[in-house]
Amino acid sequence: MAKSADPLKDEEVVQTADETTPLLGAPDTGPASIIIQNDDTVPPHANGHSSVKPTDDDGIPTDTDDQEQEEERPMPVGQILILCYACLAEPVAYFAIFPFINEMIFRLGGMPESSVGIWSGIVESLFSVVQMMLMIPYGRAADYWGRKPVLVWSLAGVGVATALFGFSRNLWQIILFRCCAGLFGGSVVTIRTMISENCTKLSQARAFSWYMFTRNLGIFVGPLIGSLANPADSFPGTFGHSTFFKEYPYALATIVCGSVTLSATLLCSFGLKETLHTREGGKRAQRMSTWEILKAPGVPMVLLIYTYTLGLSLAYTAVNPVFSFTDVSLGGLGFSDQLIAVQLAVVGASQSAWMLFGFPPLQKRFGTGNLYRGCAVAWPLLMAGFPVYNELLRHGMRDAFFGVFFPSLALGSGVAMSFACIQLFLNDIAPSSTVLATVNAIALTLNSAVRGVAPVAFTSLFALGVKIKWADGHLVWIVLTVLALGLNVAIYFLPPQAEGKYKQASASGQPKQTTSEGE
Repeated sequence: MAKSADPLKDEEVVQTADETTPLLGAPDTGPASIIIQNDDTVPPHANGHSSVKPTDDDGIPTDTDDQEQEEERPMPVGQILILCYACLAEPVAYFAIFPFINEMIFRLGGMPESSVGIWSGIVESLFSVVQMMLMIPYGRAADYWGRKPVLVWSLAGVGVATALFGFSRNLWQIILFRCCAGLFGGSVVTIRTMISENCTKLSQARAFSWYMFTRNLGIFVGPLIGSLANPADSFPGTFGHSTFFKEYPYALATIVCGSVTLSATLLCSFGLKETLHTREGGKRAQRMSTWEILKAPGVPMVLLIYTYTLGLSLAYTAVNPVFSFTDVSLGGLGFSDQLIAVQLAVVGASQSAWMLFGFPPLQKRFGTGNLYRGCAVAWPLLMAGFPVYNELLRHGMRDAFFGVFFPSLALGSGVAMSFACIQLFLNDIAPSSTVLATVNAIALTLNSAVRGVAPVAFTSLFALGVKIKWADGHLVWIVLTVLALGLNVAIYFLPPQAEGKYKQASASGQPKQTTSEGE
């Protein structure tokens, strides 16, 4: 396969895969106003050509002819909006149980409060463990049978399994239904692929910014739905006389969650168009092997930074609910289900706002690498705040606690911009645009692997700290603060080509160079 002088500049991505690269899709990207270098996946049927662009001394393309041609093909907004709605399914199904899972395990599992964190971590991890094992088979199925049938199948399965989760009567049924939800976790692969195949080089950036915002919206919506747990107690005027909701106190939350996913299933079934297009004669183009990609310059380090960042984030996401549920005397906040839901909703809404309104101008001004460095400084400050919140409540300073807690969460949620940064790191470090999907497939697999390990590991560490009462139960936050400091070490080794230089057309139509140092 012929390559350009700089392999990052190959433009065409073949929308097929061989045995080692079954997943197609593109990572989340920035806003439409920014033309990100080297990260766009152009389906061959979109513009029907491939070219090697001339570059300047920094390796930035200087030819804008392809951009002008692609501008003639508008983005199918209706299709993108359907896919964005469909992408709510996974985060809603994943996060909806967080407000009540600890209470559910405590009530149905018949175990002491100090052991709840271990089992809640296991349950939270199972979805991702099962999803990880089936991600590549789902990608291969989407390449063979088409994107739409795999997406519809995945959404329907997640909807049913999530709805049934609230009907669990013991710990083993909780585990069973959570595993069933993971069995149908193929939507994340197919949605990314279909967004990429619906877009041109320029419109894909805008489409994926919508996608990223919607997924963060799912973090907001999921906990809100989860707050519908225990409706007979929380809404006595409406559900107080319902024997059903007294017997199944978590069913309302999971039924509503499943209904959202099933509505996306129907919308995709009747409104979505298939995007899989077979190449001439059914021939499959050959690409670099997965091992060759992993050995490419800069790729291992970027994957390490990607995995480290996600691991830290997922540890925080898993520990936060059980920390909030745990009694103040044991090192937590002693929140009710509803207050936990409000807390998670504030985080989700704040992250969405940072992504939509903060990331675009900051990335443009400072570059991807420098913006990530700012997030790396903020991460340990965020983690170190949680022991402080507990100590405020321990000493009866509730007014001071509520005065700083929610504003600090909203401000600290800006670290979510590091997720967009690591996606752009992946785009820029890919050896060629023809293997960009494979690079992201590897990253998605690592993502699922970390999601399978981090929750149980760090909720168990939290439970250990509570049990031994070391440092007032703050062991896990001390460990997370130290690990967060490690981000500042990892980013030191970021390859120069992943720093985030890009071109943006000026008002005169001529390309204009911007570097990570600003304009």
